[in-house]
Amino acid sequence: DWRCAAPTAWWRCTTLEYPAQLPEKACPLHIPLSGRNPALLEALGIRPHVLVLNKMDLADPRRQPVSQLRQQGCSHVVFTDCQRDVNVKKVVPMVARLVAEGPRYHRAESSEHNILVIGVPNVGKSSLINSLRRLHLKKGKATAVGGEPGITKAVLSRIQVCEKPLMYLVDTPGVLPPRLGDVETGMKLALCGAICDHLVGEDIMADYLLYTLNKQQQFGYVQRYGLGQPCDRIEPLLKHVALTQGRTQKVKVLTGTGNVNMMMLNYPAAAYEFLRDFRAGRLGRVTLD
Repeated sequence: DWRCAAPTAWWRCTTLEYPAQLPEKACPLHIPLSGRNPALLEALGIRPHVLVLNKMDLADPRRQPVSQLRQQGCSHVVFTDCQRDVNVKKVVPMVARLVAEGPRYHRAESSEHNILVIGVPNVGKSSLINSLRRLHLKKGKATAVGGEPGITKAVLSRIQVCEKPLMYLVDTPGVLPPRLGDVETGMKLALCGAICDHLVGEDIMADYLLYTLNKQQQFGYVQRYGLGQPCDRIEPLLKHVALTQGRTQKVKVLTGTGNVNMMMLNYPAAAYEFLRDFRAGRLGRVTLD
């Protein structure tokens, strides 16, 4: 028997989004609700904006909270996979239509669109810009991307992403609110890479991830690691991962006859492997919200 045990420890951490002349907001589809920075929502005010929910290839298609987002006032939502350019072509026409329908954006002296891309760290803001350039201009990378938060460290200059209509996007660093309403929101953000793993602790994050997978009855990890059945404690799982993946470390043990080198299981490395498999979709398509 197994049970959906609560994780032994949780971490307080912090939250994500995209806005522009028109703002444009981004959020990972793993956490379409928790990944939205409330401070950025306030800053948008009445400005029209597009919410881009990226990494759709990693999210559970049965748990798309379209109705909840509409209740929050998000009527313009695009689901994308910027690595494979899926649905990215919908962004420019939607932005152009919103600008055309907004009287305050009609400027006779300028027909270009200037779009500010905002969101919490590591949601694919830079990837969106590069994807738009590939699709509309047939050009390569204009801004650096990476799998960790903090790759974009400053507001960059305008980057052209389309010729007709003439459209420029401005990449920005990810912004987290100074405080979160609850611990679970922080854990979800940490699992999606919005903050650096070592600030939270890989073992704590792995514990919460196992709890969430069991709670949703997402047992892809059982097949992935060759387990006989689901488990409700993180220690046996990490031990199994460390043994099967060869995650060991050499440690020096002081004995009566001197120092002896011993090989021990590397639990932090096993926890990182578990997290990396989740982020790569190797444990199945999961939506944390």
